[in-house]
Amino acid sequence: MSFDIGRCLVDMEVKPINKRASGQAFEVILKPPSPVSDVAHSITSPPKKRDVSLEDIQKKLEAAENRRRSQEAQVLKVLAEKREHERDVLLKAMEENSNFSKMAEEKLILKMEQNQENREAHRAAMMERLLEKVSKTVKKNRTQNEG
Repeated sequence: MSFDIGRCLVDMEVKPINKRASGQAFEVILKPPSPVSDVAHSITSPPKKRDVSLEDIQKKLEAAENRRRSQEAQVLKVLAEKREHERDVLLKAMEENSNFSKMAEEKLILKMEQNQENREAHRAAMMERLLEKVSKTVKKNRTQNEG
């Protein structure tokens, strides 16, 4: 069995050892690298670094700047949407509060009008009973005075 570790091929042999109840055990024997594998590996050279031109650097900087602007625009868009939502929520709350205040005021005015009507009806009833008593008393006094 051969594996590429780093820059050299390593041959190794794996021998199973007695099986155990907790799992399996292996013995790994590394063999010295063979001369054939060194030759095969040394034929391929590492890739050469490409020269970076000023134009390439400027293109990369422009691309990075465009990405930064795009991200900033996205963040600003999200913040604007949040502000718009907050404004909508605030307007809705203010409208509901105004509606509640109007309803409460209307109920209070209606209740006050009903109380006023009840008070006037109670006064009228008391005046009527008082007038009845006065008229009975006057009649009684007349009958007593005449008789």
